[in-house]
Amino acid sequence: MLLKLSQLSKTYPGTARGEGVPVLGPMDFQMEKGEFLSIVGSSGCGKTTLLRLIAGLEPASQGRICLGGSEVAGHDGRIGMVFQEYALFPWRTALRNIEMGLEMMKVPKDIRRSTAMGYVRAFGLNGFENRFPKELSGGMKQRVAIARTLIMNPTVVLMDEPFASLDSETRHDLQEFLLGVWTERRDTILFVTHNVDEAVHLSDRIMVLSKRPAQILDIFDINLARPRDRTSRRANKIRRKILDRLAGGL
Repeated sequence: MLLKLSQLSKTYPGTARGEGVPVLGPMDFQMEKGEFLSIVGSSGCGKTTLLRLIAGLEPASQGRICLGGSEVAGHDGRIGMVFQEYALFPWRTALRNIEMGLEMMKVPKDIRRSTAMGYVRAFGLNGFENRFPKELSGGMKQRVAIARTLIMNPTVVLMDEPFASLDSETRHDLQEFLLGVWTERRDTILFVTHNVDEAVHLSDRIMVLSKRPAQILDIFDINLARPRDRTSRRANKIRRKILDRLAGGL
């Protein structure tokens, strides 16, 4: 396996006289290299907390996170994250946002610029590389955010509802775009979403979490050939099973 979580849990401190608030776990699961795994669960159940723990943005209360056989402790450059709200720097152009990680690594300007321009072309951003985030559509902003993460070639890519704030047409377009990128690169992606249809369309497996404190209710293998028909009988059957599992969750 590539990514392994063992008895991972998170409890936030309570008030001065109150008990802590358990949010997550204990949880065990593992991912293989090149896998696209989505996480679904009710709002506030701990999906984003799980990604933040893996990303090293906050510490776990208990348990271990191992990547490629070595334990992850704090921020780890092998793990990249794409946020829902883009998190682009407004004073940097699209191109300079994409190349930011390489700049921080002291990659020579000509190399990082040519590498970033390769992502501009591949991600359909030609003609917009010198625009600032405020001049870009939501879909373009998210393409920039994804490019900024992937240019670092992370071992695991975490995505926290990256298409949630987009309109339905743009969301559909970005789903197909992401599938195209994943098919070519075979990144290992852990993808959080509230949208079961999106999860079924994108994923190799779908993890269903319980209400807080989040535990794994079930993991569904999505054995559908690609490209997928969202409206097929088999896709609808899988979607119904997942929705039923969510409705009957703890």
